[in-house]
Amino acid sequence: MTTLEDKILGEKAHCYCSSSESENEKSDDETAGEEETTSKVPVIEDSAAPPEPYKWEGSSRNTGPKGVVKDWQRFKQLQVEKRAEQERERIALINKLALTCRSALEDERENTAQVDPELADLLRDDFIIEYQKKRMKEMMSQLSSLPKFGELYELKDGQEFLDAVDKDKSVTTIVHIYEKNISGCEAMNGCLTVLCQEYINVKFCKMLASIAGVSKNFRQMGVPALLVYKNGQLIGNFVRLSEELGDDFFADDVESFLREHAMLPDKACIPSIIKSQEEDDDDSDMSLE
Repeated sequence: MTTLEDKILGEKAHCYCSSSESENEKSDDETAGEEETTSKVPVIEDSAAPPEPYKWEGSSRNTGPKGVVKDWQRFKQLQVEKRAEQERERIALINKLALTCRSALEDERENTAQVDPELADLLRDDFIIEYQKKRMKEMMSQLSSLPKFGELYELKDGQEFLDAVDKDKSVTTIVHIYEKNISGCEAMNGCLTVLCQEYINVKFCKMLASIAGVSKNFRQMGVPALLVYKNGQLIGNFVRLSEELGDDFFADDVESFLREHAMLPDKACIPSIIKSQEEDDDDSDMSLE
């Protein structure tokens, strides 16, 4: 028989909850229930890691007003540098293609200056320079001693043609093969009449195509023609010059054509050592006046 005191004590034993005990402690039934619930929940394995996003490895530039101004300044600077480089290349090409009148002695002196500066200083001695000028004048005087012509000769037969070519081998002989009543031939004869007075050391001749013994087709299609001889050898053969110069041309056109093909000497080609001497003489004459 349970007394009132046992009931009171029993209620305390079964129903009283002490605060000193751990609130996290669970009964065996609750623990088992939780394990059963956990076992029923499927386990989701971690999927493969997503690929890393694209990484920017370059460099960014300010695209604001300051960046635009900077880009424009850089663009203009590149343009200036490009123009300067093109100008240097153009000047180098002009110097390379320019026709110079340097003598072999001048080239040798420049090479000597690069190899042996002391020897170059000796070659710049006044005595050496005067000797060079003297020898150059002697060579120029030899050129001036060549036969002088100054007129356009008419060749009347084959023997005169052979004499004109073989007799004066030291000079340049230019023979014009022409036909009458052809405008290009008439213009060429007029031009050669002018040029023979300017190049008096060159022998200018003309000869009818029929006398020269050329074919009828050549007399119609090949004239005007210029044959250039030196030392008895044919060094220039120019036919149908009307296709090159036209039917109406001038002495300057023929002169430029022959000089372009190195058939006439360049009158402006004077050695610098002689040119400097002439300039010195002119300056001295002016000072005396």
